[in-house]
Amino acid sequence: MSAREAAFEAKLIAEAKAKAEAKRRAAATAETERKFELRRAAEAKAIADANLAATGGSPGGSPDAAYDAKQIAKAKVAAAETPVVTDNPVVTDNPVVTDNPVVTTPVVTTPVVTTPKKVVSTYTDDATGDVVSVYDDGSEVVIRKGTKLADKAANDAALKAANLEERESAWDLLFVEFTKYGLGSLVSEVRGLVTADVPKAEFILRLRESKTYLARFGGNAERIKNGYKAIGEAEYLALEDQYQNIMREYGLPASYYAKDSIGTQAGFTNLIANDVSSTELEDRVMSAQSRVMNSNPEVAAALKEFYPGITNGDILAYTLDPKNALSDIKRKITAAEIGGSAMQAGLKIDGTRADELGLSGVDKRQAQQGFQTVAEVAPRGGELSRVFGQDAYTQANAETEVFGLTGSVDASKKRKKLVGLEQAEFSKSAGVSQGSLTRNRAGQI
Repeated sequence: MSAREAAFEAKLIAEAKAKAEAKRRAAATAETERKFELRRAAEAKAIADANLAATGGSPGGSPDAAYDAKQIAKAKVAAAETPVVTDNPVVTDNPVVTDNPVVTTPVVTTPVVTTPKKVVSTYTDDATGDVVSVYDDGSEVVIRKGTKLADKAANDAALKAANLEERESAWDLLFVEFTKYGLGSLVSEVRGLVTADVPKAEFILRLRESKTYLARFGGNAERIKNGYKAIGEAEYLALEDQYQNIMREYGLPASYYAKDSIGTQAGFTNLIANDVSSTELEDRVMSAQSRVMNSNPEVAAALKEFYPGITNGDILAYTLDPKNALSDIKRKITAAEIGGSAMQAGLKIDGTRADELGLSGVDKRQAQQGFQTVAEVAPRGGELSRVFGQDAYTQANAETEVFGLTGSVDASKKRKKLVGLEQAEFSKSAGVSQGSLTRNRAGQI
């Protein structure tokens, strides 16, 4: 039986009970009225009999005696024939008879008749799906429970489970990808994102915000500060591998490329932060190692003399520091090579002169050849200048002429004048001596 049918049946039963109660009350009222009329008739007869007895059956009797007889008769009738009717009557063995009995008038109660409610409309609750009946008195009764709330709860649970599975899958993929590069521990630190209901699209963003990630890829933050764009993890790791291979190839100590527990190498971080490519790094290493450290000792000596801040112990560190421009490093090494070549020829020059020669395009090979010529020409020129009383022909004049610096034409004229004087002085001799200025040295004079 449905709720609606049960309610209707209950309503019918209630109406039947009300009708039965009303009928019972009407019958009780009629019985009370009948007894009241019988009592009045008995009372009247008792009074008449009392009057007759008081007068002795004669009309001339005492009025007071007649009145007293009348009152006594009324009391007896009331006590003997008219009991009090109640829902729970109390019956006593010795009724109290008074001279002035109290007569109780029965109360007639009107039965309450209940009018059954009527259904005026029915609707479905949008939130719960319950079917509700609306009655004419404004009350409402659910006649059929809906399933919307239960369905919603089930759908929400299924969706939550599906989202959790997607996040688990996304984390697994991220873990596998980073594990390829030995960085699975970075992803492990953000495992809690799966159960924290964080969208899977945010996993990589949250990972890149973690302290360990920022430490591992610290070069990116510095790149941005230096005006460069951040690079991806794969490119970052590839650069580190290239740096390491170059350093190993050139035999650098392991301390230059050894990494810590999370794979970070401070030197690599600095190189990446300053946008140093693997090609540039190799150039720097080669400049330091091949051109200075593995070259003749005069080059290192000249470098130390020209630039006291750079010692043999930190030549490599100096060249690997991205803050020191590669062009500046090469310029200083070139000057050291020129100074070293002069030392090899038994000559001495300062850093300013070596730098000037380097900026004019003189390289190590040209310096080695040229200073050999300068070493032969300059002393002889100086000697002839003193012999013939001419302006001194110095090492600087010889360098200017040999290396084609500004003023080389004047230096050449000065040398040729001394040669002419020498030839005139010894024109009668068999020939110019082996030490004369007319010798062609290194193809320069």
